[in-house]
Amino acid sequence: MKVIDINGVKEEIIERSDFPLEKSREILKSEQTAILGYGPQGRGQGLNMRDQGFNVILGLRKGRSWDHALEDGWEEGKNLFESEEAARKGTIIQFLASDAGQIKMWPMVKSCLNEGDALYFSHGFGVVFKDQTNIVPPENVDVILVAPKGSGLSLRRLFEEGRGLNSSWAVHQDYTGRAKERCLATAFAIGSAHLFQTTFEHEVYSDLTGERSVLMGMIEGAFRAQFNVLRRNGHSPSEAFNETVEEALQSLYPLINERGMDWMYANCSATAQRGALDWAPRFQAAIEPVIEECYKSVREGTETRKAIEANSRDDYREQLEKELKEISDSELWTAGRALRPLRPGE
Repeated sequence: MKVIDINGVKEEIIERSDFPLEKSREILKSEQTAILGYGPQGRGQGLNMRDQGFNVILGLRKGRSWDHALEDGWEEGKNLFESEEAARKGTIIQFLASDAGQIKMWPMVKSCLNEGDALYFSHGFGVVFKDQTNIVPPENVDVILVAPKGSGLSLRRLFEEGRGLNSSWAVHQDYTGRAKERCLATAFAIGSAHLFQTTFEHEVYSDLTGERSVLMGMIEGAFRAQFNVLRRNGHSPSEAFNETVEEALQSLYPLINERGMDWMYANCSATAQRGALDWAPRFQAAIEPVIEECYKSVREGTETRKAIEANSRDDYREQLEKELKEISDSELWTAGRALRPLRPGE
């Protein structure tokens, strides 16, 4: 365990060395982990646990996800079962269906919980916004959370590369007195690199804000805006794409990832440094009120209400594919498809 001090704020970081796999296996040796759902998180967490020798089964409906699991080597009747059967077998139920899926599945899951079981989430959505989801865990179970800070695809890829993905962890309800150790053992079983503590509330507020802002929504909007300005001013699609996306992802953002924003600045031209330093405060002033508005919308439950209503529509999948196609067919990402194969080694 490492205690870090960031401007006077002390945080406890739990590393792999604090929870070697042998320790996690010892804690979980009498547990049966049942993962419900095989989206990105269910798949990534499940495969990582299986590959590390933990006692894990999947619970799915027969259909596309079931077929995908079979392709990944899960075996019906051995470690692949229909949802309710898996839920009844599990002592730790990793509830990793989609947010909308959790709402539909909750009555079944609740009926399968036994005293002393652990109900595990990777997102605080269902529990925090219980007034909208009706997910209220019974008092006689542990309720825990491990939230990888990235997609399940990244969790799996980094695991296969021998690395890991940082995760947050939280205990919402400790009925058995073992909730924390069950939580931490599972966190490293799924391939976490290191852990930092949070709460269900903080996890969902930060996660939904981040997705709508700098992780996805805001970055897409920024890419579109700069690309469009350059195109309107006579720059070619290749030039606009390279200056907007390619240089960011291939050159500058990796420098930020390596050692931070100051490192990126230090490795750019003096002209670039000066311009970025001058304009950054103006962008912050313009964007921060929007992110504040987004956070307020998340905390008040407006964003969850929108998500639940959208995901509950019968035509949701068709509408989503239509929206994604509009992005794919835009000139920005059409240029990307044409230019990406020209990268060395692609």
